[in-house]
Amino acid sequence: MCTADLEEFNLSYLLLAQKLAREDKLAAAYRLGVSPELAELLGKLTTAQVIKLAASGALICDFRITDASRLNVLVTETPAIGFQSAHAAILLAQQQVRSI
Repeated sequence: MCTADLEEFNLSYLLLAQKLAREDKLAAAYRLGVSPELAELLGKLTTAQVIKLAASGALICDFRITDASRLNVLVTETPAIGFQSAHAAILLAQQQVRSI
């Protein structure tokens, strides 16, 4: 991934995270896997701060599935129709929340 692609990916992620945080801080914290304080901070970032973070040269988001067995369960098992989202949410909710 080249630097421009990474910057574009980071910017997209940060803008989505910021939108979620501005709409509902607690829901954003849950969906992003961060503390409510970090979600609040994301919602308050200025445009200049978001652009600076996006251009940091490092991937800003974090892959929440850190256990190969959980990833395998999500991609191979087929829960009853209508429960796929709930099943994924339960597995992801077991991950530790990141804090500031």
